[in-house]
Amino acid sequence: MSAKKTVDQIVLGTMAFGTTVDRDGAFAIMDRFVARGGRWLDTANCYAFWMDPSGLGGASERTIGEWLRSRSGVRGEVRIATKVRQDPLVAHRWPESAEGLSASAVVDGFSRSLERLGVERVDLLWAHAEDRDVPLVETVGAFGDLVGRGVVARIGAANHPAWRIEQARSIARSTGVEPWSALQLRHSLVQPRPGAALPDAGHRLLAADDLDYARAEGLEVWAYTPLLHGGYARADRPFPPAYEHPGTTEVLRVLDEVVAETGATRHQVVLAWLLHQGIRPLIGVSNPSQLDEALDATQVTLQDDQMARFAAAR
Repeated sequence: MSAKKTVDQIVLGTMAFGTTVDRDGAFAIMDRFVARGGRWLDTANCYAFWMDPSGLGGASERTIGEWLRSRSGVRGEVRIATKVRQDPLVAHRWPESAEGLSASAVVDGFSRSLERLGVERVDLLWAHAEDRDVPLVETVGAFGDLVGRGVVARIGAANHPAWRIEQARSIARSTGVEPWSALQLRHSLVQPRPGAALPDAGHRLLAADDLDYARAEGLEVWAYTPLLHGGYARADRPFPPAYEHPGTTEVLRVLDEVVAETGATRHQVVLAWLLHQGIRPLIGVSNPSQLDEALDATQVTLQDDQMARFAAAR
């Protein structure tokens, strides 16, 4: 059965804010997002060092912070999620200078996030990726302490395998601290060839076992890069080579059938496919028009036979 779909299930990704999306453009997108009923803004302390001439992160959080200060009362209308782990401590020296997930790194990185955002707490803090150089008990304790201090409402893990999350949750239960309760992984309708390397460093794909684990444990699932940088709709943004295989061709054939049946766009059907499964899609847009198209996916209802055809094609 399809999960109920509402605009607030779609997360606005802000990775490019302050770099390739300038201040005015970012403000217009966030204004429109809130006006349409959007709630979640997702950022990270490292966004987007690879696009910033400084070679350092923080531009996205600073842009959000400036927007919050310029819009009276808007903080109560949005929920903010940010991440620690990948912020380079030395300009143009990543990954060797990435902050990591030691207790001191988590506390220091998050403190700088609060300062840039201009807020006293965030609604969700993610561990952006694994750090196996640090004992997991230390990382779990640091995240749990932030919840205990009241500066973080919830915590989650991005780009972690399910077994590692379960290990962390077990540690949290045994030590009496808040466990991770959300997963964030890369996921879309089309999938790369098994074993193919993704072009984006650090990305981890959502697997069937991850979704099964999340549902069994009652964990929230967020999916990033759901539209593959516009590859479903723009000829100038083809899918990466890893996605070039017969399965993609078959999925796109079914996608176009469903587009014709629903009257929706390709992007809207892909997002509706995720929402149907109770997965929160995380969208990145560069203007309000793209945002409206994405949010209108909540009005698209996919039938069971359409979902079954997608499953067979994949």
